[in-house]
Amino acid sequence: MLETPLTIIQARVLGCLLEKERTVPDQYPLSLNAVALASNQSTNREPVMALTEHEVETALGELKALGFARFVHPTSGRGVTKYKQVLDEKLELQRDEAAVLCLLLLRGPQTSGEMRTRSERLHNFASVTAVEETLRRLSGLDQPLVALMERLPGQKEPRWRQLVADEEISEPGMGVVSPSARAATNELVNRVDELEARVVHQLELVQRGVDRNRPAD
Repeated sequence: MLETPLTIIQARVLGCLLEKERTVPDQYPLSLNAVALASNQSTNREPVMALTEHEVETALGELKALGFARFVHPTSGRGVTKYKQVLDEKLELQRDEAAVLCLLLLRGPQTSGEMRTRSERLHNFASVTAVEETLRRLSGLDQPLVALMERLPGQKEPRWRQLVADEEISEPGMGVVSPSARAATNELVNRVDELEARVVHQLELVQRGVDRNRPAD
């Protein structure tokens, strides 16, 4: 586990860089627009997110400060700045280890069987046992990067989760809005609560005035 866990957005951006480096090497490193599009994919992502380019750019800067990403600046002022991950270098991850960590960052807790099925373009695991060996290696580090979750009622197999980032676990198919939109919603709720409190207070004052002016029996 990292000393300071990554945020949900940082995890999504980092997972996308890990994924695209292996699945579309000809297009890697990625431009800001490409990273944003990858982060907001509606497939192979859990939860589905709606991040702005500003949120993605901020996360990239934060990942660079942490030593997990690098900026590739254009030469002679041509082109655009591109971005690449160096998490595997910093944590000294093998290709199989980076593959399972990538899947967990992008899709949340999963069984070893699900990871075997979904990892084909990232790494060719010979069997589910090979996936489990990789996961146990990562969970046995001095600072574990993954952990086995307790099996929930109704589940046939336990799931694994990553430990490098905060995680917002949702049911499959349920999306999550961007943090900026969530913050705006929270602010609106707070304003409504405040307004309701003011109305209740005003009603109490009115009622007290009525009580004072009411003729005695």
